[in-house]
Amino acid sequence: MEQLIDIIENKFIEKKNFPVFSSGDTITVYYQIREGDKVRTQFFKGVVIKIRGEGLSQTFTLRKMSGTIGIERIFPVNLPALQKIEINKKGKVKKSKIYYFKKLRGKKAKIKE
Repeated sequence: MEQLIDIIENKFIEKKNFPVFSSGDTITVYYQIREGDKVRTQFFKGVVIKIRGEGLSQTFTLRKMSGTIGIERIFPVNLPALQKIEINKKGKVKKSKIYYFKKLRGKKAKIKE
């Protein structure tokens, strides 16, 4: 069954070459938004909290602070609207899923490079 899924994924989903990143990195994701007939590019800059899955079904979660409110967004790696990913800072964290980052405020919320 897994072989069948792999064959279908390789045939119908186009691979994109994005840079390798991990949890704790600060990245900027550029993606397209369609509003009626108009198409525009928007970006989302945040810290990678977790990476789930592998291969073509991989997703990653970004978190950014907008004022005092934290905003999280989940992106599939093979989302057709994704245009490019830029790595702004490499972070050094001990865990692969940094849920504790949500509770931190101020200087404690900084990640070492």
